[in-house]
Amino acid sequence: MSIEYRGERFEGYNKPKRTSKHASKSHVVLAKDGAEIKMIRFGEQGASTAGKPKAGESDKMKAKRASFKARHGKNIKKGKMSAAYWADKVKW
Repeated sequence: MSIEYRGERFEGYNKPKRTSKHASKSHVVLAKDGAEIKMIRFGEQGASTAGKPKAGESDKMKAKRASFKARHGKNIKKGKMSAAYWADKVKW
């Protein structure tokens, strides 16, 4: 199932993809919650994020991940229609 929305092609709803050609944002997702549909761009292009937790991860990266989650916790809780939710799910 391929969806075209505002000139962007998506594999489906709530499926994030990389946007290497976008000037400032690294990912985009076509979020759908009930009847509401919204294109959300998130993530800084070229940023070195902590990624998914790994065995033997450095204390610096653990602190970086914890800091992001603490700083954006309120927005992450808003759910699928917020950029913070997708950044947390995909990049952190």
